[in-house]
Amino acid sequence: MINKSKLPNVGTTIFTVMSALAKEEKAINLSQGFPNFDAPTKLKALVAHYMKAGKNQYAPMQGAPELNQMLSKKINHFHGASIDPFREITVTAGATQAISNAITALIHPGDEVIVVEPAYDSYVPSIQLCGAYAVPYTLQAPDFKINWADLNRLFSRDTKMIIINNPHNPTGKVFSDEDFQELIRITKGTNIMILSDEVYEHLVFDGQQPRSVLSYPELRERSICTYSFGKTFHATGWKLGYVVAPPEITQEIRKVHQFNVFSVNAPMQYAIAEFSENLSYFEKLPDFFQTKRDFFLDKMKKSKFQPIASEGTYFQLFDYSQISDLDDVAFAKWLTKEHKVATIPISPFCTKQTNAKVVRMCFAKTEEVLGKAARKLAKI
Repeated sequence: MINKSKLPNVGTTIFTVMSALAKEEKAINLSQGFPNFDAPTKLKALVAHYMKAGKNQYAPMQGAPELNQMLSKKINHFHGASIDPFREITVTAGATQAISNAITALIHPGDEVIVVEPAYDSYVPSIQLCGAYAVPYTLQAPDFKINWADLNRLFSRDTKMIIINNPHNPTGKVFSDEDFQELIRITKGTNIMILSDEVYEHLVFDGQQPRSVLSYPELRERSICTYSFGKTFHATGWKLGYVVAPPEITQEIRKVHQFNVFSVNAPMQYAIAEFSENLSYFEKLPDFFQTKRDFFLDKMKKSKFQPIASEGTYFQLFDYSQISDLDDVAFAKWLTKEHKVATIPISPFCTKQTNAKVVRMCFAKTEEVLGKAARKLAKI
């Protein structure tokens, strides 16, 4: 018998709700963030190869050595940061576990953690499970830009961490160099840590280069960065990711990691390490997804949905205020039931109430699916 819930206000996530509704209504699912195309054929063949080669027992707790070394090389190539593959990288069971491990290891009862919202829905519950307090900073539609002076006013003597997401889900915004300089300025001279969720690291558009806190020495020394192989390789069901942090922080994170999972899927780690030796795969990802974004936007021109610029991720926000006065949750459900296209409302990404008439659509789909969805939406 449960005497008291640790998460009394947490129910079923909006992702589960909308995907279930999409299945029930036989609707096109542009809600939950997963591709409807498969992982690279060569990568799948390498997974089978390493299974047959006997790489089926526990991998080292911090990750397969070959994979950690590859990741160190990749980080140096894209972000110009020299990372110790064995003392600063830990392979995890997805980025969500990496985020949870970091918060559990570093946040104590009574601490405050600033969360930039709209935010991935695992952040706040992970903070609350530690007996700490989430302090929201809410981005405002339609530009969803951080006002760093306003965010700085949220800092208190109890602030221990700030969580950022770049590129940002669900808004599709990408940090500029100016944003990073402001982050340096407001954290300088403090002990505040930065948890940087960078799962859409390579999905940046219009000629932008991937930016990370790892590129800034003043931030790197206080930062924990989390990444997702599932997002990068179109294989979200593999639940593989990694976390990068300075040695003293990594040591604390591994204390949690070793007891809640110890190590993760071994053959996939070896397969990813070999597949990624040629970094050109990562360099091609921006164009691959920008092509999908642009295709979808072109097809949506015939609709009354108004796009909000997506600079990264594989999500596109649309303002539906010309269509309906319903709140975003009600509108998303109506859209799924009446027009057979499932989307995600924005308000569940926020702890504070928002009245923005905005929904998120995932364009990590084939052109056939995107075209079909756009035709349905254009009829509204």
